[in-house]
Amino acid sequence: MTITQAKHVPLVAVIGATGIQGTSVIKALSESGKGYRVRGFSRDITKAAAEAVEKLGVEMVEINLVVENKEAVYKAFAGANYAFLVTNFWEHMSPEKELSEGKMLVDAANAAGVKGIIWSGLPPVKKISSGKNTNVVHCDNKTLIAEYGRASGIPFVDIQAGFYASNLVGYFPLLAKQPDGTYALTCPVKPTTIFPVIDMENDYGLYVRRVLEMSVFPDGLELYTSGEDITAEEMARQLSQVTERKVIFKQITTEEFTKNFAAVGVPLGVATDAAAGFWEFFNEFGYYGGRSTISSREGLARTSRTFAEFAKGVPWSKVLAALK
Repeated sequence: MTITQAKHVPLVAVIGATGIQGTSVIKALSESGKGYRVRGFSRDITKAAAEAVEKLGVEMVEINLVVENKEAVYKAFAGANYAFLVTNFWEHMSPEKELSEGKMLVDAANAAGVKGIIWSGLPPVKKISSGKNTNVVHCDNKTLIAEYGRASGIPFVDIQAGFYASNLVGYFPLLAKQPDGTYALTCPVKPTTIFPVIDMENDYGLYVRRVLEMSVFPDGLELYTSGEDITAEEMARQLSQVTERKVIFKQITTEEFTKNFAAVGVPLGVATDAAAGFWEFFNEFGYYGGRSTISSREGLARTSRTFAEFAKGVPWSKVLAALK
């Protein structure tokens, strides 16, 4: 059954309906044999991505999810049975803004009387590291919002986002061209460090669908998403195979990564704390603090894509040509 407007099926409110995660959630629900109504939120419902989602049967609501727009935000959730909530730190890079907006979304869902909230979280870095890594705000803000959501009394599930496979071709400066014309996957971690890599756009929504289709909404559940757990050096090896170019893994320092990150427009303070601080944590404790992703993948509606399967769909000639 595709997404429907039938009143007898649950209405799922989806934040960021035209973003990577929201699109993935809507895609997964549209593939389900069960019926869903979906209300998608976007700042601009005239853009192509919003129109594409609307064609799937989604009710699109144009709204800016900021605290200054609180009254309209509350109204936008009215009638929802479930809510998928996500915040985007990298859009504004303000910890205070993210925290206040995340709490507002929980409050709005609560006021609407939803039966359950599904939150897009990240690993609790400060907790896992026992206070050693304290400045990774883009992760620990998500943890604070999750704690706020659990304290609200609404059944609450935290689906933590794994390492985006698309980081290799997008915003993060992870691939570099070498002086000899070859390429390197550059990260400040050991070659044997395991990445819980996930094709977010195709597979993250499967976890949300899994939760919604459980016989009882699993209050308190945490899921750790990945399509495949793979080492850094194995990713480089598979990139060599797929691109038919020599790609090696190169371990760099956190200082080098911070410099590279700041070079793409990230403020130096954010690059140091949110980015380099996370890599230090990742290198020592593991992305999920040593927690396995295997049980989280159990019960998905279909098998998630491997890193190689993701890589085969990337236009590498164009991506590599753009590297300096």
